[in-house]
Amino acid sequence: MTKWVYSFGRNGSEGTADMRNLLGGKGANLAEMSNLGLPVPPGLTITTEVCTYYYANGQSYPAELEAQVSEALAKVETEMGMRFGDAENPLLVSVRSGARASMPGMMDTVLNLGLSPVTVEGLARRSGDERFAYDSYRRFIQMYSDVVLGVDHSFFEDRLEARKEERGYHLDTEMTAGDWKSLIDDYKAIVERELGRPFPDDPREQLWGAISAVFGSWMNQRAKTYRRLHNIPAEWGTAVNVQAMVFGNMGDDCATGVAFTRNPSTGVKEFYGEFLVNAQGEDVVAGIRTPQHLTVAGKQANGSSDPSMEEEMPEVFAELVTVKDRLEQHYRDMQDIEFTVQQGRLYMLQTRNGKRTAAAALKIAVDMAEEGLITHEQAVARIEAQALDQLLHPTLDPKAPKQVIAKGLPASPGAASGVVVFTADEAEKRAQGGEDVILVRIETSPEDIHGMHAARGILTARGGMTSHAAVVARGMGRACVSGAGTVRIDYAKGQFTVADVTVKAGETITIDGGKGEVMLGRVPTIKPDLSGDFGTLMAWADEIRTLKVRTNAETPLDAETARTFGAEGIGLCRTEHMFFSDDRIIAVRQMILSDDADGRRAALAKLLPMQRGDFVSLFRIMAGLPVTVRLLDPPLHEFLPHSEKEIAEVAAASGMDAQKLAARASALHESNPMLGHRGCRLGISYPEIYEMQARAILEAAVEVSAELGQTVTPEIMIPLVATRRELEILRKLVDDTAAKVFTEKGAKVEYLVGTMIELPRAALQAAKIAEVGEFFSFGTNDLTQTTFGISRDDSGAFLDSYREAGIFDQDPFVSLDQDGVGELVKIAAERGRSTRPDIKLGICGEHGGDPASIDFCQRAGLDYVSCSPYRVPIARLAAAQAALRARG
Repeated sequence: MTKWVYSFGRNGSEGTADMRNLLGGKGANLAEMSNLGLPVPPGLTITTEVCTYYYANGQSYPAELEAQVSEALAKVETEMGMRFGDAENPLLVSVRSGARASMPGMMDTVLNLGLSPVTVEGLARRSGDERFAYDSYRRFIQMYSDVVLGVDHSFFEDRLEARKEERGYHLDTEMTAGDWKSLIDDYKAIVERELGRPFPDDPREQLWGAISAVFGSWMNQRAKTYRRLHNIPAEWGTAVNVQAMVFGNMGDDCATGVAFTRNPSTGVKEFYGEFLVNAQGEDVVAGIRTPQHLTVAGKQANGSSDPSMEEEMPEVFAELVTVKDRLEQHYRDMQDIEFTVQQGRLYMLQTRNGKRTAAAALKIAVDMAEEGLITHEQAVARIEAQALDQLLHPTLDPKAPKQVIAKGLPASPGAASGVVVFTADEAEKRAQGGEDVILVRIETSPEDIHGMHAARGILTARGGMTSHAAVVARGMGRACVSGAGTVRIDYAKGQFTVADVTVKAGETITIDGGKGEVMLGRVPTIKPDLSGDFGTLMAWADEIRTLKVRTNAETPLDAETARTFGAEGIGLCRTEHMFFSDDRIIAVRQMILSDDADGRRAALAKLLPMQRGDFVSLFRIMAGLPVTVRLLDPPLHEFLPHSEKEIAEVAAASGMDAQKLAARASALHESNPMLGHRGCRLGISYPEIYEMQARAILEAAVEVSAELGQTVTPEIMIPLVATRRELEILRKLVDDTAAKVFTEKGAKVEYLVGTMIELPRAALQAAKIAEVGEFFSFGTNDLTQTTFGISRDDSGAFLDSYREAGIFDQDPFVSLDQDGVGELVKIAAERGRSTRPDIKLGICGEHGGDPASIDFCQRAGLDYVSCSPYRVPIARLAAAQAALRARG
């Protein structure tokens, strides 16, 4: 019989930390904490396999499940000395999700389950606190109604606020037992009004309703969005954890909190977290109340006057410190822990590897390696390569003037400027239109996930540094300022105010998530510092990796940036990007619109010294490192004049008739230019274009070799080759031009001639093409287009629906399609090497900066990847991680 349920408790667990795929992250860690003898309330985990069964079988359960749950629940009753549904000594439980990958706040939770008109009286008698019992009951009704029954939570919140106003209360804690009883009647009336049936009082019915709701939440929109953003497969499913309730809201000797064993924003080795006295855990993470600090140091650093847990509960705090040290030593990583204190007794509710900023991840990894907790290889493997992007962009210039209008908590570091928006939908809409936005909310909720991802930064008026906004922002690398209490947000008017300052939607603000500051307008930035922990970890990565990392660059600025980031050459210099400046475009247009070779050569003569100067600059910056130059590739229509003014400018420069030029421009129009007269086809039709470019490259190489006293070896790449003969013709053109240049200059340099493999036919004919070409560079942008028959520019209209339908796991233009496009790359590499064993192989599409694609390149035996300058460190780290995986 299949085991669908695993128990955990005081006497250990049926599961372990290694069973994450089956028990989910939360379940596996609860099991492990139980096995370590930590104070974990007992419970049971329903496995992820049940979730898979649930969706594969019309949202039904395995026949054995109910009996297994009942048996495991009986163990909980025995350990707690309570009975589920008992009138005198009722056991209450929480029902929580637990996917194998952490998805904070994305799925549903129900607390205080098991309360009814009968059991609430038993709870009141057993606890000796009637107010606590009825507070717990109203929380349960509100949460269960929202999560399980689908009654909007705003109905209950509005009624609570109205009741507090009637009584003249400001805080929930002022409500009496009588107030809660009356409110419970109101809540139940709301449920019956909205659903036409009463709120369920049977604890067993409540339990299975909650279990189904948690499994159902695996497919809610916010969970699907989170999985898409973090590449979590839907088939993984979630586990469900049913655990005995312990109460942080029984009185002033009770509390609940969230803590990190190190600072998740900076990585500093300090106990970091928050707690609330007389509260339940959801109060902390939901941002409904702004919590207090755990430590005196944290309290002082944030200028708080509220007592810390270290001061208010010193004995429990000392026990918590011991537990957090033990957990970090055991897991050898920074832990995010949740705890409750019930009547002075500590209970551990969860531990997991904590989400952290990229800067914190670097510091923690380097520090732990230097402390001897982990090896250099483990430190390198631990950093998410994609997350380095957070470190590579500018921060606020400390010398720049700034008008600070508010301060909050430094919830997620980084600087961000953008226009103010107040809804997640508006953030997504404006960001898709190319605007930088700052999402401003009273507090965020999991439904805001798409807007948080679209925004440059997030500002909340409520919530602490462990609130939903803070945790999600850190995981996404978004700057976040939370708990800015002086910010008054008016959604209806579309504005927020701070004292006498009003900021309306669409106006620009800047936030500094490292200092918790909010500023008017856009504040200038400075370049990042890439020394310290960053430099240390990247040095370790470079010792491990075998793939070289080059950059895609054609301007001195890009080339210098890439060298700063550690690029080992240029893998793609797109020469067409050099043609669009004002001092060149007229000559380019004159060349294109000329109807004979002489006219084209006259125009090209004007471009030659400009192109040569471009290559001189790049060769100097790269100082002997390889530079791959792609000859002119795009269709000519991209350079054509369109307005009468532009045609007149070309006519004046060339001495040609304007009407004749207009007719020539019209004749060059193509129906499908991306599959038209472009790439090597231009070189075959107009050889003088490639001849000029080859001359410019080789003359620059001779000049810089002599200047630097070291060899510059350019790699001249012929684009869009489909046949051996195309490359053969154009290789001869380059070789003939080289012979002329070397004779004229009285000096020669080594050079390579190769091609870009970007057509399926070229991949299949690679053995023959390699007879002529000395290197292949896989242009996976076009290879993806031509393999799928999908336009990269137009695919956005349907790619989301393809991903939702499970046709594509990811956008194939972002992460390489390894089954199809990747297979062509492997075929081309194998066949190319069969002819030319020493052929140099690289990749230069956007996939060159994608970690999953880099892992493929390692397995396919490529020599290098090439990517945009700001992705070079990402590629270096991803290449090291790929090498570690290849070692096994």
